[in-house]
Amino acid sequence: MELTNIGTVKELLAKNGFSFSKSLGQNFLINPSVCPKIAEMGGCRKGSAAIEIGTGIGVLTKELALRCDKVIAVEIDERLRPVLDETLAGFDNIEIIFADILKTDVKKLISEKLTGYGDIFICANLPYYITSPVIMKLLEDRLPIKAVTVMVQKEAADRICADMGTRECGAVTAAVNYYSSPEMLFRVNRGCFMPQPNVDSAVIRLDINDKPRYDVGDEKLFFRIIRAAFSQRRKQMLNPLSTALGTDKERLSEIFDKCGIKRNARPEELKMEEFAALCRSISAEI
Repeated sequence: MELTNIGTVKELLAKNGFSFSKSLGQNFLINPSVCPKIAEMGGCRKGSAAIEIGTGIGVLTKELALRCDKVIAVEIDERLRPVLDETLAGFDNIEIIFADILKTDVKKLISEKLTGYGDIFICANLPYYITSPVIMKLLEDRLPIKAVTVMVQKEAADRICADMGTRECGAVTAAVNYYSSPEMLFRVNRGCFMPQPNVDSAVIRLDINDKPRYDVGDEKLFFRIIRAAFSQRRKQMLNPLSTALGTDKERLSEIFDKCGIKRNARPEELKMEEFAALCRSISAEI
């Protein structure tokens, strides 16, 4: 069954009484070259296992199963059960779990179902509205995985993979850089989907670090600083930081001076090393 053929897909969905859900951000891939590239560039290979987030009709699921020894797919929409029973028939290395990934204990899932499979990779075509929450959950849970490869809105991909210290960066950029090494892989035109969204997408890969890339001292404080600083990302960061930390502005200004950070600096001007140094100094002196 050709799962990227529009006629085939329409017939399959009609037969199973399936209609697209706007609330779930469902857009199915119909470009035959995209999913094989995601599976290959995501690192999937023999001896490894994959977790897929959001199966759609199983286009990427199938490509992962052709390369990995085991695939666990987490899909929120129970209406896709009969569709997937048909499209993935014949694969004995796929297990589908109907659940919300944001409410799923992925670490427990790995320990129960993927022990002994070697390297573990996560791949997903994420609905735009849950991109940041899902990515941050996967990173913050400190999972025993090698990489997360996801398709997201092009604008989100640009922000996630932006260099710190540039106008494009934001709080999610800092968080992703703390836990992983991000890389932009390739762009996916909006015409590759059914129904067609109003924006283009891109595939990114986050290679997970064995330990955080930067010494921030107090991790909770670091993320408080990041959230506060980027709450007004185009403005000077001294004021929101002072408010968020409950710290006298002049005292905080002195810490900026010791770290070699301008008192009128905007968060988008700082490198990760500077945020790390600022966190260590605030932790030590306040």
